[in-house]
Amino acid sequence: MTPTQPRTSQFLHRTTLRVRAQDRRHPLVWDVLVTVLFVAAALTDGTGGWRTTAADPGVAEWLVLLMSLGLSVPVLWRRRHPLPALAVMVATALVSSWTGAWLQIAFAQFVVVFNIALRLPLRTLGGAAALTVLPMLVSFFRFPHGSWDQLIVPQLWSLALVTLAGIAVRSRQDYTGALVERARRLEVENEQQALLAAAVERARIAREMHDIIGHNLSVITGLADGGSYAAARNPERAGQALTAIATTSRNALTELRRLLDVLGEESPSPTAQLTPAPALDDLDSLIDGVRSAGLPVVRKVEGEPVPLPAGLELTVYRVVQEALTNTLKHGGPSATSELLVAYAPDAVTVTVTDTGRGATTDDLAGTGRGLTGMRERTALYQGTLEAGPRPAGGWRVRLRIPIPEGPTP
Repeated sequence: MTPTQPRTSQFLHRTTLRVRAQDRRHPLVWDVLVTVLFVAAALTDGTGGWRTTAADPGVAEWLVLLMSLGLSVPVLWRRRHPLPALAVMVATALVSSWTGAWLQIAFAQFVVVFNIALRLPLRTLGGAAALTVLPMLVSFFRFPHGSWDQLIVPQLWSLALVTLAGIAVRSRQDYTGALVERARRLEVENEQQALLAAAVERARIAREMHDIIGHNLSVITGLADGGSYAAARNPERAGQALTAIATTSRNALTELRRLLDVLGEESPSPTAQLTPAPALDDLDSLIDGVRSAGLPVVRKVEGEPVPLPAGLELTVYRVVQEALTNTLKHGGPSATSELLVAYAPDAVTVTVTDTGRGATTDDLAGTGRGLTGMRERTALYQGTLEAGPRPAGGWRVRLRIPIPEGPTP
């Protein structure tokens, strides 16, 4: 292949694309140009050239002119109304075959047949082909001096090739359209998956924000209430409450800052990458904070502790945190709480009970993030969560999460 051949091929490809784009933008202009070419060819043949192939050269010139127009002008409607255009051309071709003029422009019927194969349902193609064959049969029986091979077979081959070409182009367009539609659906699915992922991430962030802010504000509220009560009688205890409030506030700000740093799209801070998420080992500090806010908590452990995945430990921590926070909010001043962590070979069970007055329906209404967040976290690890009042009074939250098999990351 010479160096000029690739350039020629690229030039032809670009030219074809420009012609197709122009045709899509201005189809009528292209139809008129093509029709003018066919009309010009028909009239050129009708001035006398048709006699060289005619079976009867004595056909009236005015009739030849009308037949030339009848076989070329309908090309204008080959795309918008192909069947009516073919009907007009077949009727004109029948006259041409009967009179013996045998105008060469009759091959323009194949252009319309090509568009029928390209655009209309394939079941209409058989009828269109049958109509096109009628003038051939009339020519054969009206002027039988020629052989079957000379009069019928070449035109049948032409009809078959044009039909197959139309079907092939149609198949390619359908295939290309299917690829484009598939790409569009994939793009829509990707957008939907991105929106779904964003919604899931927003829900996760909402859970984290709720757990961090809700718990720490509840602890701060309890400390502030206790400090104001002790301010008049025991200033030292009031000072301790203020110190605990400051410590709790700083811890809350640190957790919020870590969460917001992780959300940053650009390079997060090293603290955001290195600060671990709360785990079961942090339950002691969580319980100490709740105790300092005025809620006595007893912690018990049953079974042999086993290492758990970080995400599972975070889920247990957040559920315990939410349960103790609810007790702080709704348990009353004389409430006490008990935390039981039970390890089994296949699951870990956490039970948080309190002796408070229990939360009412109005208390739990709020924004719905508390219990909803606990259940969402539990569902991530195929666990179960039960929350409700105890028959003897108070409230109970019971969490059971299966321990995954295999090595713990």
